[in-house]
Amino acid sequence: MKKYTSKTKISELIKDEKNLKILKKHRVPCVFCPFAPIEMNVLEIGRVAKIYGIDLKKLLEDLNKTS
Repeated sequence: MKKYTSKTKISELIKDEKNLKILKKHRVPCVFCPFAPIEMNVLEIGRVAKIYGIDLKKLLEDLNKTS
């Protein structure tokens, strides 16, 4: 079972449709951003959560439930 952490790249998360739903639920803007495809290989979910004030602990809990 894969464990996602604050260092997990957005590009890895979006490979799974279940993760996309969770990212949308938590309003992670990278899912909708037109520039995201350029940065997804370097953006870490922890950094994104910090920038946008997203509860990282809850987001990772939800992501790790589905992995």
